[in-house]
Amino acid sequence: MRNQKLRKVIIVFGTVGLTALVIFGGNALDWWEGKTIRIENQSEENKINNNKNNEEQNKEEEPENISLISGLKCENAKRRPIAVMISGDAVTRPLSGLSEADLVIEMPVVTSGITRMMAVYVCGDPEEVGSLRSARHDFIPLARGFDAIFAHWGGSHFALDKLNAGVMDNIDALVDYYSAFYRKSGIARPHNGFTSIKRLLKASERFGYRLENNFEGYPHCEDSNNLSEDNKNGILKINYSYPFNVRYEYQAEDNFYLRFRGGQKEIDKNNSEQIKAKNIVIMRAASRQIEGQYNDVDVEGEGKAIVYRSGKEILGYWKKDKNNKSSKLYFYDEAGEEIKFVPGQIWVEIVELGQEVSWITQE
Repeated sequence: MRNQKLRKVIIVFGTVGLTALVIFGGNALDWWEGKTIRIENQSEENKINNNKNNEEQNKEEEPENISLISGLKCENAKRRPIAVMISGDAVTRPLSGLSEADLVIEMPVVTSGITRMMAVYVCGDPEEVGSLRSARHDFIPLARGFDAIFAHWGGSHFALDKLNAGVMDNIDALVDYYSAFYRKSGIARPHNGFTSIKRLLKASERFGYRLENNFEGYPHCEDSNNLSEDNKNGILKINYSYPFNVRYEYQAEDNFYLRFRGGQKEIDKNNSEQIKAKNIVIMRAASRQIEGQYNDVDVEGEGKAIVYRSGKEILGYWKKDKNNKSSKLYFYDEAGEEIKFVPGQIWVEIVELGQEVSWITQE
């Protein structure tokens, strides 16, 4: 047998395994008859273990359950928002459930007069929400922009015409099919209507409404616990007519805006705590009276806006697509960048074009 010397080893990596082609030299010129040696990269057991490790790694990399509206961590983050119409009348104060809303929109329903609120809930599960009031058509595109289920106690014919035509999922107390609402004794009508988020969720399920959240969300920044030394307390005044006039007192130490209305603290009756907002948006929009008793507010299109966050004023503008009723309500700075909110409750105050709004920092 001739003494053959190993001259070269060629290793080829393939998609299936590892192929080694051994070439013998010398006078032999043999290819080992073109045979290849195939070595598997990994056993079936290794494959299973690697898959499990990848799955665990992917789970660790999944984002936390964060509300896409408030930016706060909560168990209900993936739940579809519920928007509830709440009274602004002085006789209904203190209201129940406001402190647990992710976002609240306040808007005059009579030009230079009565305001009404729409509280949007994702994280919060208040046991009682109210006093509830009727829908106004201006709130409908705003509620749709949050992908919300809209809860209300009747409404203007402008609003009911749209809702009864099926423009969005809604729950109306006047036809209360699934006992989502109730009236409290000792309170005069129409101010004695209440609900809870659990009741509204049960009714939504019975209606067959989708309960998963499809809202694209707002961007958020870190909470400024380490505020700059020049950050000062301040007062933001929104000159709605009395007793609907609003004041926020900014507390730099805690980075909160304490809410007052009609000169009194805005208290949540459920927990006796004052409302503490993290973000205030002033959204300017033109309006006009229709039929002598209803307001028609331009909440679609675009207009000027100011965001108050961490004691600072951010000038900019709001925008909502007129051609897409379900489009998100955006807030941009002067450079055209979407404004980030501090994680926490957001209040959007819709005011007339010439409405007096003032921000004063305190020494």
